[in-house]
Amino acid sequence: MRVDRLGLAVRTKAFQAPILGGDGAFLMNLSIGTPPIPFRAIMDTGSDLIWTQCKPCRRCFKQPTPVFDPALSSSFKNVSCDSLLCKDFVNSKCGNESCQYNNVYGDESTTEGFIATDTFTFGDSHHHVPVPNIGFGCGVDNEGVGLDHAAGILGLGRGPTSLVAQLNVQTFSYCLTSITAKKKSSLFFGSLKDLKITHGQRLKSTPLIKNPSQPLFYYLSLEAITVGDALLPIPRQVFEIVDGVGGMIIDSGTTITSLQEDAFSILTQEFLAQAKLNVSSFSTMGLDVCFEVNSGDDEELKAGIPRMVFHFKGLDLELPRENYMIVTKEMGVACLAMAPTGALSIFGNFQQQNMLVVHDLKKDTVSFIPAKCDQL
Repeated sequence: MRVDRLGLAVRTKAFQAPILGGDGAFLMNLSIGTPPIPFRAIMDTGSDLIWTQCKPCRRCFKQPTPVFDPALSSSFKNVSCDSLLCKDFVNSKCGNESCQYNNVYGDESTTEGFIATDTFTFGDSHHHVPVPNIGFGCGVDNEGVGLDHAAGILGLGRGPTSLVAQLNVQTFSYCLTSITAKKKSSLFFGSLKDLKITHGQRLKSTPLIKNPSQPLFYYLSLEAITVGDALLPIPRQVFEIVDGVGGMIIDSGTTITSLQEDAFSILTQEFLAQAKLNVSSFSTMGLDVCFEVNSGDDEELKAGIPRMVFHFKGLDLELPRENYMIVTKEMGVACLAMAPTGALSIFGNFQQQNMLVVHDLKKDTVSFIPAKCDQL
């Protein structure tokens, strides 16, 4: 145990926490307070704030667990306006003699409340790891899309208030099962050596890039994309950060991958030309590149859908077809799980299924290792 610059007691010992996929997100079960009250939070590498809904709630969405009541926790502490922790939280301000925050996400979900500290308990029924004095947002006015099954968000981004920073770990990893499988996935804090995870293949890594204009994000060094055997004619600068704009981030809190619109147009043109399945007039979940399927099984997709490789610097990642095709059997369609976006591209959690994704913050790299995630 050590105390960091924020005055928070942090634990650096490796541990594992269970997460479960559902509704396009991966949810982590944890507890807050003394005695510990369970709640469920979305695991999000694309943000920093840790928060849960708190009483007294002006506006709270429905959740499967009780709203946290700070008055019932003996380890709960308010954070003063002049503390380093308050100043490190993005969009914090002083009001009513407390440190307040207001956070807006890319899908327009919002949370507003005050900053506090309390004991968080991680792990499963066999191994609990309590960590005191974790800084978090007590949300009293919350509204969000996709938050029907969660009570908040667990920020794992690069900034000083994320769980990664507060735990003072140099390595964290997650292994996501298929998002519809209803099987346990895992989030790991600590090195692979500490976790005794072994793999019979050489660990290939790609650099994590820092963008001073957006310091909270983990940027990837995407250089090119192959569809089938065709290297797409996408100008390399499309995926580069120029004057703080553009590039690609890896985000466990976003479902499908979004590509800069010119790159997406080139990709879909080649994808449609190579696919051996009939184009469907139906679309699902807002995805427009869809094909007619009979069974939608692996063999049908393998025969009819071209392969896809993301070429990162130092690492060629060939995606399994189930990581870029969403099959809706009752409609008889399979759709490309990607969408166009503005300048910032996002590598979403659908494309990260059935892989151990290792963030090494000491080396500033990320690795993708094919794995049976429910068995780790």
